[in-house]
Amino acid sequence: MSTTTQPLSTPAPSHTLPRPRTLESVHRGGPLHWVGDGFRVNTLVPSGHLTQERVSPFLLLDFHPRHEYPALAAGQRGVGWHPHRGFETVTLAFEGSVAHRDTAGHSGVIGPGDVQWMTAASGLLHEEYHEQGFSRRGGAFEMLQLWVNLPRARKMDAPGYQPITAEQIPVVPVEGGFNHSTVRIIAGTYGGTRGPARTFTPITLLDVRLGAGTDLEVPVPSHHNAMVLVATGRASVQDESVVSGELAVYANDGEHLTLHADEDTHVIVLAGEPIREPIVHLGPFVMNTQREILQAIHDFESGRFGTVPDEAPARS
Repeated sequence: MSTTTQPLSTPAPSHTLPRPRTLESVHRGGPLHWVGDGFRVNTLVPSGHLTQERVSPFLLLDFHPRHEYPALAAGQRGVGWHPHRGFETVTLAFEGSVAHRDTAGHSGVIGPGDVQWMTAASGLLHEEYHEQGFSRRGGAFEMLQLWVNLPRARKMDAPGYQPITAEQIPVVPVEGGFNHSTVRIIAGTYGGTRGPARTFTPITLLDVRLGAGTDLEVPVPSHHNAMVLVATGRASVQDESVVSGELAVYANDGEHLTLHADEDTHVIVLAGEPIREPIVHLGPFVMNTQREILQAIHDFESGRFGTVPDEAPARS
């Protein structure tokens, strides 16, 4: 009786590695310009052909690269009272310090490592100035501000405010990283650790310091938009170099993003679930319809965003 030997089949793997995202585009923004007299920024979102569909839920990204401000004998640089409705402003401080106050009763100062997460929602007025002590001393200043859209159902919520100090932000090492490579988790999760920021839609916001030669991998659902700002240094994404002040936008074709630090590099990772709703944007108001924009203007002009205090601004 003869027997036939069948080739042994290779068992299928129990899981496959997630597919890395490809680099879609790199954006340099426009020229540096002033917001008020205290914030010298480069606007990277919106810029060029970068559509709202590709960056949602983020509406705006203003990066203030490191700049030395001279000391002031009196007064403060910044932006006076102005309105917002329909979204959130998020400010990350790297150097220098900023004082905030709004008509919903919130105030505070953020310095290096701190984050201010203000939910304008139904509307308020606020002011932002260099903190008084910093104004008197002068010195290096570097910050980033985001505008984050709110879904239709939350645009008319009461305003809110999250003052997140550096001590509240968890820091985890980058696996296999060099020279104390770390990730500060502001929102979302990384390495099983969750950041302190409360968000209305799923958002990942990471402040990452990478030693030269370090590879970074960040899991991100494929339907989430994802971007990386190189604040300082130089990184490579699939052999394309991304340098200080540039924004790398990833395609929605994989489940994690990757980059390689060509030198000591500071990057900000931004990702989030798109809000697939109409947007009508007029200055400081971001709503879903033209009628809602007109209502915002009427409410602002009618004083419904709060009353500015009579006393001098609290900028300390």
